[in-house]
Order: sequence, then structure tokens, then C-alpha cells
Amino acid sequence: MNQNKLLSKAEDVADEVLRYGKHIMPHLARLCLVSTFIEDGIRMWLQWSDQQEFIRTSWNCGWFLASIFVLFNLVVQLGGSAMVLIRQKVEVACGLLFSIVVLQTFAYNLVWNVQFLPRCLSLIGALLLLLAESRVEGKRLFAGVPSLGDNKPRNYLQLTGRVLLGWCFETQLKEKRSC
Repeated sequence: MNQNKLLSKAEDVADEVLRYGKHIMPHLARLCLVSTFIEDGIRMWLQWSDQQEFIRTSWNCGWFLASIFVLFNLVVQLGGSAMVLIRQKVEVACGLLFSIVVLQTFAYNLVWNVQFLPRCLSLIGALLLLLAESRVEGKRLFAGVPSLGDNKPRNYLQLTGRVLLGWCFETQLKEKRSC
């Protein structure tokens, strides 16, 4: 009997939290999904000279090319994240952020780094979830009645994004267990 009362009370509290938090949750979810890009962009800004020096020495290039690379990364990451957060041209923002993932993978020579792969795939998964969320639901023949096949691409994007995010957490748990 006490367990039923406790579960009922927990459900009531959860309902109340959801009722008051339903307007904040989508914004918070988008912030969590782009937080890595925001952090990396801020780090590039605060460690400008270190980032520039690393690119100059690893690429064996000049000051100008290294500066352009770091500036491009900074602007695209912070700008793309801002576009996602204010829900303006989310498809374009996801494409820009995806280009950063690919660019950094090759620029920092992380293509064959097995430890970097889960991070890269989870970022792609987060971008796919953002892309799926931004897709407008297809018009239905009758309001409120679900129909088959309306949002197939959206469903596939969500599934792929969730699997990639889940796979990242699974690999992180395996690393923690082996320590």
C-alpha cells in the first residue's frame, strides 16, 4: 500500500514538473545537443594563440592560413550553435556544424583514432536529432489522425541520431568499467 502511494505521489510530481517545464525542455535539449560546439568555439576564442600555433606546426603552414582555420572554426561553431538555439535555418546550421566535425577529423588527423570515433559519431547523432526536430511534420488528411508514411525521413533521422548518441554512451561506460 505504501509503495502505491509513493508511486502515485511520484507520478503527480512528474506531471507537475512536465506541465511547468514543457516550454523549457525543447530549448534545454537543443542547448545540450550543441553544447560541445559552444564549448569548443569558446575554447578556440580563449586559446586563440595556442590553437593557431598548433595548426601552424602540425600543418607546417603560415600564420595567415592557421588564423583563417581557427577563425572559421570559431565562427561556424558559435554561429551554427546560435542558429540552432534561436531556431533559424536549422538545416543550414546542422550542415555547417557537420562540416566542422568532418573538417576537424581530418585537420587534427583523427581519422583513425578509435577513441575519437565515438565522440565524432555522437556529434553527428546530435546533429541528426536537431535536423529531425526541425523538420515540419507532414500535413495530414484529417487533423489529429496519424497516417502512415508522412514523416519517414524524420523518423529515420531520429532513429539514427538516437542510436549514435546511445553508442557513444555505451563506449564511455565500457571505458569507465575497464579503468
